[in-house]
This record gives sequence, C-alpha cells and structure tokens, in this order.
Amino acid sequence: MFPTTISSLKEAYLEVRDYSRMICEPLEIEDYVPQPVAFVSPPKWHLAHSTWFFETFILKNYKPDYQVFHDDFNYLFNSYYNNVGDRVLRTDRGNMTRPSVEKVYAYRQYVDQHMEDLLDTLEDPEALKLIELGLHHEQQHQELLVTDIKYILGHNPTFPVYSYEQSLSDARNQQSGWLSVEEGVYNVGYAGDGFCFDNELGRHKVYIQPFEINKSLVTNAEYLEFMQAGGYTDFNLWLDEGWSWVKENEIKAPMYWHRINGGWHTYTLAGLEKLDPEAVLSHVSYYEAAAFAQWKGLRLPTEFEWEVAADQLDWGQRWEWTNSAYLPYPGFTKAAGAVGEYNGKFMVNQMVLRGASVATSPKHSRKTYRNFFHAPERWQFTGIRLVK
Repeated sequence: MFPTTISSLKEAYLEVRDYSRMICEPLEIEDYVPQPVAFVSPPKWHLAHSTWFFETFILKNYKPDYQVFHDDFNYLFNSYYNNVGDRVLRTDRGNMTRPSVEKVYAYRQYVDQHMEDLLDTLEDPEALKLIELGLHHEQQHQELLVTDIKYILGHNPTFPVYSYEQSLSDARNQQSGWLSVEEGVYNVGYAGDGFCFDNELGRHKVYIQPFEINKSLVTNAEYLEFMQAGGYTDFNLWLDEGWSWVKENEIKAPMYWHRINGGWHTYTLAGLEKLDPEAVLSHVSYYEAAAFAQWKGLRLPTEFEWEVAADQLDWGQRWEWTNSAYLPYPGFTKAAGAVGEYNGKFMVNQMVLRGASVATSPKHSRKTYRNFFHAPERWQFTGIRLVK
C-alpha cells in the first residue's frame, strides 16, 4: 500500500519509477530489444509501456495543455486496452528496433517531469486512485522485467550473467512440518482501506474441510527424486493436457535446468550454476506441479485453503500454484472503460497462484493477491506447496 497524501504519493511515484531503471542497470543496450517467445516482452517495451500508462490515463486527462511525447507511442506501447485504440500485436514487440532505448528513456524523463509537476497540485481523488493503480501496474511490470530478462539471457547460448549479487535462486525453506487447519467457514478476499486489485474484492465466506498444508515448499532435491523415478515418462501422473504438453515440447526438467557432464546445472541471474539440492524449486508449470503432487499421493491447495493458512506460513519466495481456476468472486463487477480491462477479461482458462516471489517488488505483496497464469507457463518464479 502506498501513502495517500499528495506529497507522499509523489515520493512513492519517484521511488517506483526509479526502481524500474535500477532493474535495467546491468543490461547492455542489445539486451533491451529481443523477444525470444511471445510471452516475453523486451525490457525496452516494459519501460515504455509503464510510462504510457501515466501519459494515457493521467496526463492526457488531468494536465491541461499536455502534449504527448510522440504520436506513435499510443499505438506502439498500448498492451491490451481496446478502449484506448489500436496496438501492435504482442508477438511484434521485439520487432521495434525503433524507437531507440535512448528515446524510451527520454520518454520516461519527459513523462516523469510532467507527473512531478502535476503531483504538486493535483487534488482530484479519482486521479490519485489512478496514479496509485499505475504504480502497482508498474510494479507488476518490474517483476516481469526481471523474469523476462532472465528468459532472454537464459536462452542466450553463452548464459551471460545479469548480476553476480542477484542469482535469486538460492532461497531456502525456513519452516518444516505440517500445519493443521480446522474445518469451518472462513472469510476470504481483501478487507481494508488500502489498495488492492479488483479481483481481490468481494470478500465472502467459504466452507473448508479440515486439511494439512506443508510449511515448506518443494526443494530441488525432492523434485529430482520425482524425475529419477520416471516422473516425466509416466503418463498416469499427468493431466491429459499436461501429458500432451510434455510430449509435444519434449519436457524433461524444469525450465533453466541443464544436464552437463552427468550433473544438473541451472541458469540463474548470476549465470550457469550447479543445481543446489536444498534450494527451493522454481520455474515449474501447473502441469508439473500437479504431476508432482500426484506422484507424492498429495495435492495442491485451493487458493482459499492457502489464504486461510497464510498467516502461519513463510511465503514470498515463489509464486505458489493452487488448484483453483481464476474466476470472479461473488459480486465482482468490471469498472467502466479501459480500467475495466485490467483483470476481468482474463478470467478464463487460467490458474491462480498465491504468495509472491523473490522477483516481486517491495510493498507489492499481500495474502489476498491473486496472480494468474495459463497452466503451461513457467518463466515466472513458480513453486509447489502440497496439501494432504
């Protein structure tokens, strides 16, 4: 949650905007442009798109006589807001060799200067809410910046180092054993006066059967046992779609794992390293999480079980797959206009993840946060927590 006074909101604005720049500091110019697959966006695009948000939704509407930085940028850097106009196809973001990285940073500076001026005088409560949304939106893109950079560098044949100080792959479990949760009716969903996304709203009651949830996440060593036991070759462990995914894509290990000279290595942001057996597992799909749970004779938690137990768990190292489809809460309504496109239209064919990850930005996690991805996706820092 960010401060709500104008002066402190300005401070939060500057802090968040600077953090995006800091994420990109270790990059070479050439690293800003590639888009190796459709779900990864170039770092240059993230920097421009998060800036476009403030220009489009704030400056154009609340700063008199504001002149857009460039007439083409609304087309180039709109992501999925149909209400705002036409946009470049997502798969074509890597084709934007122009504008240059230098031009994108000039765009950020131009918008930031106008935003700073506006924040000195702005009092409209709706505008202030939109700015807060824009900051959380940029924080989402900061995590995507980290994971997209890792994908870009991790699929470079030489496995280049992003930062020797930030491998983000050495997290350890701080708890062990099982937590018992009693049967009962529990309240779930966001409650409070601070910021949350609309998909967290609609606090409601759920009935939960008694269950036990593991206090620790699955480690690399535990997942290696699954692999050595033939986990990727036994169709009985897999959902039908998951088994098709394994065969069609020849999946044999989590993303970034490489078998070299008889031993397992993994690409980290600090370069290629020997696999640490005790580190928490990362970069697995929902399909892999479900197959591992089946192999263990256990299951994944529902998102409501996870939320009920969260206060007694150590979470935040990995986004944790749940067994819940991404659906609206009771009473969910989409806001009018472009802002209404933020979450609601994606409530189909996706699974909920709970928690946060080592790549999540500061001040951007809470137990009611509902992340969501398609079942095959695993380039985020995703992990597994089991329930019995």
